[in-house]
Formats: sequence, C-alpha cells, structure tokens
Amino acid sequence: MSIETRAFTPFQDQKPGTSGLRKRTSEFRRPHYLESFVQAVFLADPPPPGATLVVGGDGRFFSPEAAEITARIALANGYARVVIGQDALFSTPAVSEAIRRLGAWGGVILSASHNAGGPDGDFGVKYNTRTGGPAPQAMGDRIHEITQSLDRYSLVEGLPLDLSRLGARALGSGGVEIVDPVGPYLDLLETLFDFDAIRGLFQGGFRFAFDAMNAVTGPYAVELFERRLGAPAGTVLRGEPLPDFGGEPPDPHLDHLHHLTTRMWSSHPLDLAAASDGDGDRNMILAPGRMVSPGDSLAVIAANADCLPAFADRLPITAARSMPTSRALDRVSQANGTPRVETPTGWKWFATLLEAGRIQLCGEESFGTGSDHVREKDGLWAVLCWLNILAARRQSAEALLKAHWETFGRDHYQRLDVDGLDPAQAEAMITALAATDAETLRARDPSVESVTVLDYVDPVSGDRMADAGVRISLSDDARITYRLSGTGSSGAALRVYIERYAPPGRALHADPVQLLAPLAATALTLVDLARFTGRTGPTSIS
Repeated sequence: MSIETRAFTPFQDQKPGTSGLRKRTSEFRRPHYLESFVQAVFLADPPPPGATLVVGGDGRFFSPEAAEITARIALANGYARVVIGQDALFSTPAVSEAIRRLGAWGGVILSASHNAGGPDGDFGVKYNTRTGGPAPQAMGDRIHEITQSLDRYSLVEGLPLDLSRLGARALGSGGVEIVDPVGPYLDLLETLFDFDAIRGLFQGGFRFAFDAMNAVTGPYAVELFERRLGAPAGTVLRGEPLPDFGGEPPDPHLDHLHHLTTRMWSSHPLDLAAASDGDGDRNMILAPGRMVSPGDSLAVIAANADCLPAFADRLPITAARSMPTSRALDRVSQANGTPRVETPTGWKWFATLLEAGRIQLCGEESFGTGSDHVREKDGLWAVLCWLNILAARRQSAEALLKAHWETFGRDHYQRLDVDGLDPAQAEAMITALAATDAETLRARDPSVESVTVLDYVDPVSGDRMADAGVRISLSDDARITYRLSGTGSSGAALRVYIERYAPPGRALHADPVQLLAPLAATALTLVDLARFTGRTGPTSIS
C-alpha cells in the first residue's frame, strides 16, 4: 500500500461556520472538495507520532465514503490509528467521549446536525481537538487560511474498508479500527445518573416517548431507554438511522415532531416526551401540552442539580448560557450565589470553560445542553437529567415547571427565524442595526432603552468573537437579540430571540405566543426587515 499525492486548484469557500464547514452534499462530492478541507485540518493541527483519530457521524448520505476518505488522508498525514464508528455512525457527544477515553489527538465529525440530508440535502465536517471539544476560533481561522492556497493532499491507497465489520485492520503504515459507537458512551452516562430511580419511574407506569428522527440517536436510545432502563418496547420512535432521515430535517422543532405533538397535545398526553437532532447533540423536552424552552430546560436542570449524582458532591455548580439564551439561568445563578457566565453562540466557547473547570453545566438557545462529562452538547444526557429529576422530586413535568416559575419567575421566550436571505442584504441589515443608537430606535418604538453590540473575549484562550450579535433592551424587562446564523449551507439566516420576564406571581402561565406577539412585531420593525430584505415576517417560530 502506498501514499498518493493528488493536485487540485485551491478552493476559496471553505471557511468554517459556528459548527464546522457545511455545504450542500453535492458540493462535498465535487472532486477534491472534501479532501481539501480534511487535509487542511490535519495541517492546522498536525498529529504527534502514534496519534489516534476518531471518525464518525450522523449517518447521512455520503457518510461512509467520507469516513473512508478521512481515514486514508489521516494515515497519510501521520496518524497511526483511525477509530471509526461502525457503519460510520458516531453521535457528536459520543465522539467527544471516545476522544477523551482513548487519549486521541482529535476527531472528525461528519454531520450537518439538524440540516436535511440525502443527495439533495446538506453535509458537514467538524473537527474536535484532543479535549473532545470543537476546534477553537483561532484553529478554525487557521484551517480556512490553509484552504486558500492548498493545492494538494495525500492519502493511503488500498482495498476498500468494510465499515460494518467490527475489528482492526492494517492500512498503510498504520491501522483502522471499527468500533461499537454506543456502548462505551452509555456506560459513561450510567455513572452520572441514578438508573435505578429512572427504572422505577418506568416500572411505575410513567409514559414517555423519544423521537430519534431516523438519525444517529436511534441505536443509542433503544439501548438506553428500552434495554438498560426498561422502558416499554416502542418508546423510541423513528429509531432507524436513514441516509435522508426519512425525508424530513432531523431538527427537534415542533414542525417536524408530529409523532410527539399529536400525543402531547391530546386529551391523554404522555408524562414526558423528548427528541434529538441528526448528530445527537441537541434536544427538545415536551411536557403535556407544552414545549419547554431551551432556557427553561437549562434553568430547571441547574435548580435541581442536587438530584443528579454527577453534581451531588460539588454544589453549587457554576453554569453558563449563550448570549441569545433566555435569562432564566441567571435567576438560578443569582439565588445560588454563583457567577453569571455568558458566551457567544457556538459550543467551542463553552468547551474552553469546561476544560478549565470554570463551569460544570451549560446550554444554548438552539436546544443544546451539556455538562463537563464531555466537551460537547449532549441530547440524551439532557433527557436523562429530566427523567432523573422527575424521579427524585416525584413530581410531574408540569408541576416541576410551575414550581420553578413560582420560585424564580418566568422568562417568556421565543425564537423567530428568517431563512434563505441574501447574505449581502442580511449583513447590511445587521450592520445598520449595530450602528443605530437607542435614541434613533426610540423613534420606531419608545420602549427601547439601550442597544449593545455583543463582543466576547474567551477568558481562557484569549480568542475573540467580535460582533457576536446585537441586543436591544426594552422597558418592562424585555430584550431582543439578533444574530446571523453560521449553521446553514446556503444563503443567510437571521435569528431573532425575544423575551420578557414575569416575576413570581405575575403572568406565569400565560401563553408565550400571545404574550410575546407585540414584542415579535417590534423586533421585526426595529431591524427594518422589510426594507432590507423584502420579507414581512419570519420563516418559522419556536
């Protein structure tokens, strides 16, 4: 077996976004495109002798081919061993666990998260470092810089790999090992929760369902809920990973969870329901007749950390949230006497704080929640938190939420998405908003109090995120946060996050949609959406 070097014309469009590089699948299948980015990753973070790389993803179309290409380039660039999840499957939190357990130099995750899959869908590549967390900002910039002039890559030739068969085989001067991606990760989760208490919950007739959305968490969830925890067969819905996710985006959004919403809004709902996304790092929690907002879910976990064995001997824990996430966590942190920690969107900003021991729990606005057990957000971990807390408190999900709001108040919260925008128009819109002072905006809405352009410097790495978003504070303890998303594969997406706080005893159980409707209209007026983009409303609301 020999190493072959192939030449190509450098690509100019390989700048990583919030979570790696995401493009249409057809783009990644162009000659040399995937290879260029992967080669740049290994040049940006060259492995030491004897290094191990972990590879896997969410099982979307093109994953097996991409996993083999990645392994061959890794072995040609100094890696001694490449560990690949069976059938190229590996959830994002499980990759983080494997990197840390194996002492690997890094990991390549083949996923576009919640984006649609299939030949006409999206594909993505993300690099995680030896901490198990996403590559920091500086490394992402370095990868992009390399791609601008990179004109050749090297790979090991040889017979095709059988990714379905467990075991190791030699390839070039190193080797490839196909491993079980599920068991070791679930073994870790079992050390963090009271599985006996959760089993007792199911034995007592607790009615629960988990929608894996035909994505990577299916095999994990069946083994976890139905086998290890004893939930009834059929608890896991859409549990078979499919290359196109069954024709729907693997996005834990109410619009894509008809299996759950029908049951949770029925006259006889389940006690709890949950879902995860394509690569297993996001989650959605549903109580009867109610979606739990990401900020509320994070705050409830923080407020009930004493119920979770992983945190029991190190209370009070310090938790962090991303800037657009609601301030529900801030109320809990203030009550616990712990610091208020806020980061930009993107798990890499949490990862450095987790690695330095500055936080133990964190969450973001797009249904990502996690802790210091790995360096990624973790959908199944978040669901287990809820199950463990309900088992310990002996309360229903609805009673738990109401008790939380009666103690801390409620941050009514909503996200408005405007997708498929022209990038230049979107940038001009946000730039104009950032340059507008509060006095000028008060001409459009007199409740405006301040305008802040969000800027962040990582206290551990020193990496900076300038212009991370624009926040407008309004009277009556309301705020609006605007940012352009970096997780799409084409066009630009405007994310608008609106929230209004209700203190204990005031509007705690109001319908957020009705309560926030005036604020939603204000948000679109202040950003001047119609003038810059021609749009008059959001694409979706969650």
